[in-house]
Amino acid sequence: MPRMTEKEADALDELVTKNPPRVDPSKARQAARMVSLDDLSADYLFALSASIHKTPSQIISDMVREKIMSSQK
Repeated sequence: MPRMTEKEADALDELVTKNPPRVDPSKARQAARMVSLDDLSADYLFALSASIHKTPSQIISDMVREKIMSSQK
């Protein structure tokens, strides 16, 4: 891909400055939360993730839901 010339960059800058993108706040994503794990937990989670073909987030979500359901009984 060829690089932009200085003139093309200036034109693009002017275009974006005069016509900023429209953003719909109702479609904004939730902020991602970071969770730190010890090595043993992380290794277990990644091994389980690979074996059952789910993401670590899905596994954690399932575990939390299971814990909530068992505590409501």
